[in-house]
Amino acid sequence: MLEDRTTAASPTAWPAAYPEGYAVVDVETTGLARDDRIISAAVYRLDARGEVEDHWYTMVNPERDPGPVWIHGLTSEALEGAPLFQDVAEEFAARLDGRVLVAHNAVFDWQMIAREYARAEREAPVRQRLCTIALSKELRLPLANHKLETLAAHFGVVQQRAHHALDDARVLAEAFRPSLHAAARGGVRLPLLECRPLTEWSAAPTVPRQSSGGYRPSSWRPSRRRPSCPYPNPGRYEEGKRLKQGMRVAFSGDTSVDRELLEDRAVEAGLHVATSLSRLTSLLVTNDPDSGTSKTVKARQYGTPVIDEAAFGQLLRDVEPASPE
Repeated sequence: MLEDRTTAASPTAWPAAYPEGYAVVDVETTGLARDDRIISAAVYRLDARGEVEDHWYTMVNPERDPGPVWIHGLTSEALEGAPLFQDVAEEFAARLDGRVLVAHNAVFDWQMIAREYARAEREAPVRQRLCTIALSKELRLPLANHKLETLAAHFGVVQQRAHHALDDARVLAEAFRPSLHAAARGGVRLPLLECRPLTEWSAAPTVPRQSSGGYRPSSWRPSRRRPSCPYPNPGRYEEGKRLKQGMRVAFSGDTSVDRELLEDRAVEAGLHVATSLSRLTSLLVTNDPDSGTSKTVKARQYGTPVIDEAAFGQLLRDVEPASPE
């Protein structure tokens, strides 16, 4: 069925700049916060044209409560005999080495993987990632939303066990192949992003190792240079409407999801992440609008729209493309 919908690009037409191999990844986790853990992981290795080479799956003992069992189905009893992450880190790394990490909402999977490697005092051998949500937007696929099940249905891929890492990775691999070929036929530049090793986690040599992996967050983070947003600022966000690519978004205060994760999601959606708030800012995201920070004070002065983290997460699921020039 996929072959009927996808005409493979000819050898001469295949873009020379495309990667030589991919690792389609899915991880299930205990939650979404920075201290949550991976409880299962799957990798489908694909060649340069998206053909499956092999696949791998493992459960991982998170050494803590498994979180939303009603979603992923992995109980404490099921995970009790599973290996720790440090026990599978080498095999996992071998599956990723030299390949572009592909995932649906790739920044989340990458951040979870990078943190696990940081806890294990190792570095994941990944230099680039590709988000299939971003790719579907580049291809302008006629999708009602950007859920994995919707992308799968578009390409006729049947999902058997949603939120099971192995089946989610299989579904994504089968949907990625025709997406990759469509991009090659259209000469579309793949939305590849750099995978930076995490530096906000550091080992504490003077503190005894804890059961959570012997790491603790550092209070210092280096500044991050982000690529400039390619879209013009369309103006302020209007309540009840969609976010639009090019909007300037600022963040203030603590967030339940790691700030860098939220910022990366915003960038991948085509938004401009602003480090300060000005009259040009389209939206301020904060869980405490009455905190009195400089950004919340300026937002009130300028009349900048303010929403909380949960609402922002919902809006990120369906960002309106920038208007063509």
